[in-house]
Amino acid sequence: MPNYILTVKLDTEKYQENILNKRLEISRNIYNSCLGELYKRYNSMRQSKEYRKVVKMTIGKDRNKQFNELNKKYGLTEYLLHDFVKPIQKHFKGNIDSFTAQKIASRCFSAFQGLMFHTANRVCFKKYGEMNSVEGKSNKTGIRFKDGKLFWNGLETDVIINKNDEYAEISLLNKVKYCRIVRKFIRGKYKYYIQLVLDGIPPVKYNKKTGEVKNSIGKGNVGIDIGTQTIGIASKYDVKLLELAPEINNIETIKRKLLRKLDRQRRINNPNNFNENGTIKHGVKLIWVKSNKYIKMQNELRDIQRKQADIRKQSHNILANKIVGLGDRILVETMNYKGLQKRSQNTTVNEKTGKFNKKKRFGKSLANKAPSMLLTILDNKLKWNNTELYKVNTYKIKASQYNHFDDKYNKKELSERFNIFNIDNEEIKIQRDLYSSFLIMNVKENLEEIDREKCFSEYGNFKMLHDKEINRLLSSENKKIPSMGI
Repeated sequence: MPNYILTVKLDTEKYQENILNKRLEISRNIYNSCLGELYKRYNSMRQSKEYRKVVKMTIGKDRNKQFNELNKKYGLTEYLLHDFVKPIQKHFKGNIDSFTAQKIASRCFSAFQGLMFHTANRVCFKKYGEMNSVEGKSNKTGIRFKDGKLFWNGLETDVIINKNDEYAEISLLNKVKYCRIVRKFIRGKYKYYIQLVLDGIPPVKYNKKTGEVKNSIGKGNVGIDIGTQTIGIASKYDVKLLELAPEINNIETIKRKLLRKLDRQRRINNPNNFNENGTIKHGVKLIWVKSNKYIKMQNELRDIQRKQADIRKQSHNILANKIVGLGDRILVETMNYKGLQKRSQNTTVNEKTGKFNKKKRFGKSLANKAPSMLLTILDNKLKWNNTELYKVNTYKIKASQYNHFDDKYNKKELSERFNIFNIDNEEIKIQRDLYSSFLIMNVKENLEEIDREKCFSEYGNFKMLHDKEINRLLSSENKKIPSMGI
């Protein structure tokens, strides 16, 4: 059953905010206790002879079965962690109910699984003030929403819902699965919200003037070639080459300047915590002095980061609505974003300059533009319309290398942003990302082959829309991403 989230503000008084802050801090302590216990159990398992034997086994079903048995033996399962959290919850039963404590334990275990499956190097303990959300398991006990109010262990708080908010009113007709309390730092103050996870699909939005349905789903194939900062879109109605979340660029500049200010202030306040070469001292416990000015700048940075995240999410939602409007069969290549974030392991030398190449890859671009978030939002919107985001096999399709004119694959340098084809003694230039999205649009039902015949039949319309988009980009005065090649 699909679900969606409705976020509404809590009408809190000072004493209620104090109670919520206290409970979030208790939740943080419970989380850290669970994490500390998981580390003990995990390290104990790794030191055992059984673990070393299983690690040497050949990868397969038998090895996985042995690992599962070891996890149960050493208490590395979600439900055994629930048993560990029971006595802790009883100590805090005046503030934290059993369902909420179990959800905190589940949240901790989910994070720790990254370490167990070797997809994360470590799992960090939460510092003071870092626990900004807590949720229940159902809307029957613990954190509950009923009759326009939040109820939680004796705490009763009104929820602000505007009378003219038709979207919220229609949403509240659906069943509430469970609730989540969220604390946000906005303009120097904490604001409190309740997120209602609702059964069903979001209400349809209508244009009040025309009465037309907003963001309706289109018909036909849509190909997407998504990069670290740009996205190429191809359909029979439109072809677009766009920068992802361009609205956050100015905010990123402000954030960088503020980070440099904070670094200078930290060095001035704590000169004894740094080595002569400017690096932080290691091997000793350091005490960090924070001036009032430093704390003020920290709060300013938090507010900027919140704005950046909200604007990025809004930008992705708007773009996802546009893509959904182009067709109901949306295809995209699978992409390993975690691999792109990592630094390069090999040291290479630039042949022209003789200098060492940087090991940095695309971590910063991926953090700022969040292409994976766009795909998640897009997939959710499609699921609400009884379809899904189709992921084609990258290694079999090879859209960036394929040429449908001669049915051959040719490797290209990353710097080559245009494909040049010779057709009937005429040289034709097609932007690389747009051509890849066109090929992805024409992938067969098995998601492993490009339909060459369909490419030929759709090419004329694509070329017309492609040239129109390139002319738009050339005439635009906005700054272009270098990877566009324009």
